[in-house]
Amino acid sequence: MQGKIVLIGGSKGGVGKSIVASALIDMMRHQNQPPIVVDSDTSNPDVYKCHKDVLDCHTLDLDRKEGWIALLNIVHSTDKTVVINSAARNNTGVASFGSLLMDALTDLGRELVTLWVINRQRDSLELLKQYRSTIRGEVHVVRNLHAGEADKFELFNTSKLRLDLETSGGRVLDFPDLADRVADVLMNKRIAIAEAGESLTFGERIELQRWRKAIHTELQKAA
Repeated sequence: MQGKIVLIGGSKGGVGKSIVASALIDMMRHQNQPPIVVDSDTSNPDVYKCHKDVLDCHTLDLDRKEGWIALLNIVHSTDKTVVINSAARNNTGVASFGSLLMDALTDLGRELVTLWVINRQRDSLELLKQYRSTIRGEVHVVRNLHAGEADKFELFNTSKLRLDLETSGGRVLDFPDLADRVADVLMNKRIAIAEAGESLTFGERIELQRWRKAIHTELQKAA
């Protein structure tokens, strides 16, 4: 992922974009490649709040053209990977202004990679179809196993969308479930994963270690 623009999408609220973004950021920090973080969920910028004390973080409204212009300026100012956590409603902004980013990629010398987080509902797939009609670049689908085991994602697993995605080089990643009590600490206390240890019990730390190892291995497939 080094040097790329990585957008965590899903558009639908509650699919798990924030925890996927936090896990990707954690993996990159573990690899000594700390990214720039952009959170476009201006109503609840939880990824920004979790990382603002340890990384260069920004909040931008990507429903407005000014937000996309600011994003281009951030990307232009650094050689680091830029991780964007998108808002639940972000497909509207992407459709209206995403071409600004597409037109700038060559001049920026950057590649765009999208991790699209899905649950088992049809909306996740319909929104991905809309997104791919506007945005080029690598797209990988992340099945959030908090919604059920991988074989339960029947709509996606048997879809033409999956076939098209894999034919174009996209991967299907399985995001392991994290115990609710540990995930709640991360989100409620607004702390980065690497700094969470002091806020957890011994058993919760062991669960977090298990999960971190599993998700780092899975995310490497898209690196």
